Amino acid sequence: MSIVGQHLTGERAAFGLHGADISQTVFADGESPLKHSGDITAQRSVFEWKYPLWYSKDVTVSDSALLETARSGPWYADGLTVARTLVAAPKTFRRCTRLVLEDVDMPDASETLWWCDDVRLARVSARGDYFGMGSSHVVADGLSLAGNYAFDGAHDIEISNSTLLSKDAFWNCSDVVVRGCTIVGEYLGWNSRNLTFIDCVIESLQGMCYIDNLVMRGCRLLNTTLAFEYSTVDVEIDGGVDSIINPAGGAITADSVGHVTMDPERVDVGATRITTRG
Repeated sequence: MSIVGQHLTGERAAFGLHGADISQTVFADGESPLKHSGDITAQRSVFEWKYPLWYSKDVTVSDSALLETARSGPWYADGLTVARTLVAAPKTFRRCTRLVLEDVDMPDASETLWWCDDVRLARVSARGDYFGMGSSHVVADGLSLAGNYAFDGAHDIEISNSTLLSKDAFWNCSDVVVRGCTIVGEYLGWNSRNLTFIDCVIESLQGMCYIDNLVMRGCRLLNTTLAFEYSTVDVEIDGGVDSIINPAGGAITADSVGHVTMDPERVDVGATRITTRG
């Protein structure tokens, strides 16, 4: 079945549609236009209203647009691919599984990508707070994110070649690997476990604190102060770190270290080895 060049209006305009190719079509005013749909391809189309793809399965949307009024959708989708598409609506992608986003721009991504599982992001640009909260098994490459509290409570995350401007990123997380990224944000990684940074550039006030098993390899810490408090660490830094406060244990190696605070009333001072090269 093909739908070409249509202007569809009204609630549930194509509710339960299966096995269709949609192109050059506008889903105008009317909630849930493709709710409970499946085996759908939609290209060069526009979604203008709320809940466009709830409970949908095996859907591909490409070269299209979800307007700001198309908020709160897709939710509960399984097997959804979105490519070369502008998603202007907030609160998008909730509780989705097998989700792929490629070359997607999300200028208002507040409260977006919540509680999703099995996610692949490639060249995604997003702006908004609480991006990725509670999501799992996420692999991202080329993510550009501006928004605080990113990936709060997420687990099994791999992020590469990305730029994150995010205060309180990776809080309450587990099993996270970040490679080749630039991260700017205060209080990075608190209350997490098994958090690894490889070849990253990081600027952070009180970053990498309260972490169980923090690993860093080949990272540069720019203007980073009061780092590693109450964290167990296996850290090798390229360059220096401005200040360290009360790590819980492990080893830190850097070219230089500025101010070090080790309070025997707070931590076991002998449990951490701090070494400067040369």
